Amino acid sequence: MMKFKKNEEAVSPVIGVILMVAITVILAAVIAAFVFGMGSNVQGQKNVAIGLQKNGTFLEVTIQGGSDVGNLQYLKVIVDDKALYSTTNLSSSWFDWTTPPLDRDGGFKVGDVFTNSPHKPLMDPARYNHVVVVGHFKDNHEQILVDKQL
Repeated sequence: MMKFKKNEEAVSPVIGVILMVAITVILAAVIAAFVFGMGSNVQGQKNVAIGLQKNGTFLEVTIQGGSDVGNLQYLKVIVDDKALYSTTNLSSSWFDWTTPPLDRDGGFKVGDVFTNSPHKPLMDPARYNHVVVVGHFKDNHEQILVDKQL
């Protein structure tokens, strides 16, 4: 009886090399898509400094500086679960709007102080309140400027 010897040595290395090349190409494509796709969506951080002070039921929001103050359109102030928006009417300097102001050009300056309307008490003097101030800028970018317990 004649015995044939199976020779499978050549098949295994060829399949291994093909698989490694395929995996390398797929990994390179996925990494390139991730890196190049993510870079175009990243926006730079805005630079605005905001100060907060609690005074009984009143909250004072002070614009302290930053290179992007002139690009602010309005501020959204959230205290616990209440959200109010700033006006840029400096005669009142209250944030008492319940919806974002429309067609505002900003007009914010360093030193502007906004406080809540006496008709809309925000702060609880007996406990801490969670305060978040979000800036809305002329390029429609929104950014959290302050997130603090007072």
